[in-house]
Amino acid sequence: MQPNLGPGEDFQLLLERQVREMQAKAAALNEALSSAGATVRTRDGAVTVTLAPNGALTNLELGHRACELGPARLTAAIMGAVRDAQRQTARAVADSFATINGDSESTDMVRSFLPPDPPPDGDFAAPESAELQRTPPPAAPPAPPRRRPQADDHSDDESNPW
Repeated sequence: MQPNLGPGEDFQLLLERQVREMQAKAAALNEALSSAGATVRTRDGAVTVTLAPNGALTNLELGHRACELGPARLTAAIMGAVRDAQRQTARAVADSFATINGDSESTDMVRSFLPPDPPPDGDFAAPESAELQRTPPPAAPPAPPRRRPQADDHSDDESNPW
């Protein structure tokens, strides 16, 4: 395989040019990836999460409405916001990669790892106008009555209060 040399160009100059092009692509990719993080806030403002470009959670803020959600809904709101931020971050990373490398087999491979799109109503926190659904906890069964042992069961054990 012969390298594609221009007129008056030798192999060393070709390699140096390719190295400079690769360095420029690497620097552009590094810059694009470093800004690929995401911040997502739930519609009701109860939860805000920030993720780094590698998907690591870097910040979690709970708004005033967070306490009104209760533990289960707050957990769902946090997890939903994190998933949304992860999707945005992954897409930004894939788009950055595609911008630098073009549409290639490696770009297709990177995009194959993108998380799936959310369901149509992907916000897991309650919208501001929604009523919080409160279901009472199930009634606990009554405790069985405590039985006292008969006095003659342990008559020789004076330390037994029963």
